[in-house]
Amino acid sequence: MKKADVLSIVNALKELYPDSLCSLQYDKDYELLFAVRLSAQCTDERVNQVTPALYARFPTLQAFAEADPEEVGQYIHSCGFFRAKSRDIVLSAQMLLRDYGGKVPGTMEELLKLPGVGRKTANLILGDVYDTPGVVVADTHCIRITGRLGLTDGTKDPAKVEAQLRKVLPPEESNNFCHRMVLHGRAVCTARTARCGECPLTPWCKYAKTEFKKVK
Repeated sequence: MKKADVLSIVNALKELYPDSLCSLQYDKDYELLFAVRLSAQCTDERVNQVTPALYARFPTLQAFAEADPEEVGQYIHSCGFFRAKSRDIVLSAQMLLRDYGGKVPGTMEELLKLPGVGRKTANLILGDVYDTPGVVVADTHCIRITGRLGLTDGTKDPAKVEAQLRKVLPPEESNNFCHRMVLHGRAVCTARTARCGECPLTPWCKYAKTEFKKVK
C-alpha cells in the first residue's frame, strides 16, 4: 500500500474516533498491567465490571503482593482462567516491588519478565504509560482489520502483524491507531460482518474492493 494511502487511513480513523483511549479503566500504572492480564480471553467490558471491587479490596501494590491468590481469584472469577490470572497478578506485584522498585518497567525486555506478560501487553504498557513511539498492540481486532485493509498480508500471527505494521505506520501514530482498530472492530468491521457500506475506510480497503463487491 502506498504511504499516502496509509496516512489517509490513519487520518480517517482519527476523524472517526478522536478519543483513542484504552477501553480498560485504571488509575495506576500497575492497575493497567493487571487489567490487561485479566482481559485475555475476556471482554474489556467484563474486566471493567470486575476491577473496581478488586482494587478496593487490594488498594496498593503491597496489598496485591501479600494477597492470597485464591482470594484474588474470587474477585476475578467471571473473567475466566481465574486461577492462572490471579497467580500471575500476585507474582507480578511481588516482582514489581522486589525488582523494579514498585514501578511498572518501561522496556520490552523488563516487561516480558513479568508473569503472564507477552508482547501485546508489553506494547500496550509502553504506549499508554510511557508514550513510546512505534509500539503496535496486535490484538484480534487489529489483526483482522489490518488484514482486510491490506496493511498486512493477512497473517494471523501477532508477531508478524506487529512487525509488518511497524514498517508502514508512522511511529507517533501507531499506538493510537491500534486503539482505534479496537473501536472500529467493535462498531463497524466486526469479526462476523464487515459493514463496508458504512465504513469510511472503503476507498483504501482491499477487502471492500474485492469481497464486498461480490455481495453488492
